[in-house]
Amino acid sequence: MVPLSRTFLFGGDQTWTSSDDRVRGGSSYSSLTILPNNTVQFHGHLDITTLGGAGFASQRTADDLSWDLSDADGLELGIAGSDGKLYTLTLKDKLLPKRPDGREQSTISWEYNFQPEEKTNVRVTWEDLRATYRGREVEDAEPLDLKNIRRISIMIRSFFGRQEGDFSLDIASIGAFRSDLRDDPRTAHPD
Repeated sequence: MVPLSRTFLFGGDQTWTSSDDRVRGGSSYSSLTILPNNTVQFHGHLDITTLGGAGFASQRTADDLSWDLSDADGLELGIAGSDGKLYTLTLKDKLLPKRPDGREQSTISWEYNFQPEEKTNVRVTWEDLRATYRGREVEDAEPLDLKNIRRISIMIRSFFGRQEGDFSLDIASIGAFRSDLRDDPRTAHPD
């Protein structure tokens, strides 16, 4: 097993807010509830009827963040319980000013889909993330600016009718991880 260093990014002092398909006229909704065992539960209802098969619900960091994660190899989610549905971790390195109507402008997102069946750790390397714009993959995107991570989100979406209904995902932690083998001269690769 590869030794790892972890830096936990969340511990109760960050503010999260919903970003559901209601901003586009949908009916999905989500909440983030702190449980007695110091985990959070991302839960709600994913509706696919209002938008003709499409639907999404998400919780995202509300504060303007600026994390330098360039020394990490990726993020690790400690999953404490799951309903087995497909979820998406999303990162953003750019946020634009809000539109005149108060809605946010779309920017490139960096996404990773995961489907935990039980209590587990989901490890996502930077190479696992794919660039998307409004849910569609972007082939020629600039690399993710790891020195300036501005937002982290957890999302569930219908994948055009493949999943719907009530959902629940318990998250014990979100942290940056780094392989300690990077600094071990015994495992260094010669140039």
